[in-house]
Order: sequence, then structure tokens, then C-alpha cells
Amino acid sequence: MQNALLIGLSRQMTLERQMDVIANNVANVNTNGFKADHSLFEEYLRSNAHEDNFIGSDRRVSYVQDRGTYRDVGQGPMEATSNPLDMAISGNAFFAVQANGAERYTRDGKFALSSTGQLMTSDGNLVLGTAGPIVFQPTDHDINVAPDGTVTVLEGTAKTDTIRGKIRMVTFDDPAKLTKLGANLYDTGSATQQPDAKSTLQQGYIEKSNVNSVGEMSRMVEVMRSYTAIANLLQQQSDLHKSAIEKLADVPA
Repeated sequence: MQNALLIGLSRQMTLERQMDVIANNVANVNTNGFKADHSLFEEYLRSNAHEDNFIGSDRRVSYVQDRGTYRDVGQGPMEATSNPLDMAISGNAFFAVQANGAERYTRDGKFALSSTGQLMTSDGNLVLGTAGPIVFQPTDHDINVAPDGTVTVLEGTAKTDTIRGKIRMVTFDDPAKLTKLGANLYDTGSATQQPDAKSTLQQGYIEKSNVNSVGEMSRMVEVMRSYTAIANLLQQQSDLHKSAIEKLADVPA
């Protein structure tokens, strides 16, 4: 196969994978706390011939190779909800939750109460505090969450606050190394936990996705156009080869 076809096919393969990344970002535009992914590309150089009778040095052929993806861990916009159980992290920390018997992490702070008074995520995972799950009593009201994560309530007819726990916020040396598990959850992956002393909680707010919908749609159109242009180029190369073969076949022996 000629170099032009190989280069075109290599580019089409990377465009397909880039489209998968973009489509996933677009699908999660409205997912609370979602962090966008982006593709990484590099140039792979290789000579096109290795015969000794060529005059001059071989020209280099430039292929396209996608080396992976990276995660944009930037802060998403805050949306006010006026729900006292909704919480948004201002900073790089994550909420610690208990999912399927293991500790996982999320930026989605849309919480609710279970039938037993435990604070949980919208998927039913328990939200962990510094001393275990946060549990409320049936008579609790006027829930207040301090910027440091301390949860207090007024119990029954009491006039003084009662502490129900402290939301556990976890930070990592490199959040981009966290492994996505689906359902807006992360595993530690190769990242290392570190003490968090900077992040704060905002009660009554939700952090939205940090995906730039306009930018992602623009990239999607760009990928589609590039794929079509390469497909046309490959078709032209194929027609050229076909025409050359037909003309050679007509040459008298």
C-alpha cells in the first residue's frame, strides 16, 4: 500500500477516536461535576524506502498517532439551587462516597436523604464524613453546612446547633490520574491522596459540567469535515491507481 493511503488511513483512525471523546463530552454537558476529556496527538516519522540505489536520502513520511487523552480538571460553573442538601466544592477536592462497598470520589454534590436519614448521592451512594456516613435524625431541621464541611442542625425544639458530622473532602497530587468508573465516579488510579486545606463548600449550589458545548460542537464539525476530506483524497488515489493499471494493461507486449 502506498504512503498516501497509509497516512490517510492513520489520520482517519485517530479522527474516529477523537470523535468518540468529543461525543462523550457533548453527552455530559448537563452532568453535574463532569470533567471534559481531550485527545493528544503526536507525529510519527518514518522513511518511505530503504533501497541502496536511490539518489539522495529517503524522504520522511509523517503519520498521525493519538497517544491518549487528558482530563480538564478546571472548575465548572456554579448553579444556585436553594436546596440545603446541594453542595458544590470550590477548589480541587472531591467528595468521598461509598459505592459497591468501596470508597469512590465525585464532584457531583446533588445530595438527598435516604429513608434512614443518611446523606446520599442521586445514585444512592452514601456520602462519607470524616467519621463515616452523615446521618440525620427525624426531628432535624434547618440544616447548615459550613465552608469547611461541618454539618449542623437544629434538633426538635432546641435553640442550639447540633453537629451531625463533617463532609469529607479529598484532594490528590494529580487529579488527572484518577480513573473514571462511570456514573460520575472516580477511583484513585495512580493518584495519591493529599490533605486538603484550601477547598471550601458552598451550600445550596451545584457545580455544573466544565464542558464548553460550543467549542465541542465546533470540534465535532471540524473532525467530520477532516474525515470527509481524507475519504475523498483516498478515493482519488484509488481512482488514480485504477486508471494507471488499466493503461498499463493496454500497452502491447
